[in-house]
Amino acid sequence: MKLEARLRRHKRITKKIKGTAQRPRIVVFRSKKHIYVQFVNDELQRVLGGISTLSKEFREKNISSNDIEGAREIGRLAAQKAQKMGIRKGSFDRAGYRFHGRVKALAEGMREGGIEF
Repeated sequence: MKLEARLRRHKRITKKIKGTAQRPRIVVFRSKKHIYVQFVNDELQRVLGGISTLSKEFREKNISSNDIEGAREIGRLAAQKAQKMGIRKGSFDRAGYRFHGRVKALAEGMREGGIEF
């Protein structure tokens, strides 16, 4: 039931947010242990890139993957990766999750890294 409600909210959000090459949709997925970020170009229906708490860059830092500090760090790493790809702005897609806790920390980390929403 909870998953269905979140997916319904996500569908409603993605109707309003469309990613382009210049301003991709920044999609967040969180599980109990990990958090994932992807950059999506909806015009071409392509994932431009992504990073998660399972990636090598994050694992080298020895930070817990399921708390707010880990989410903030993955946001910073995602911002660095986006800037390497030439992305400066994006549309934040919270994927039906509430904008608090780990999702909010990730967004703040990306803003600290220089990405505008």
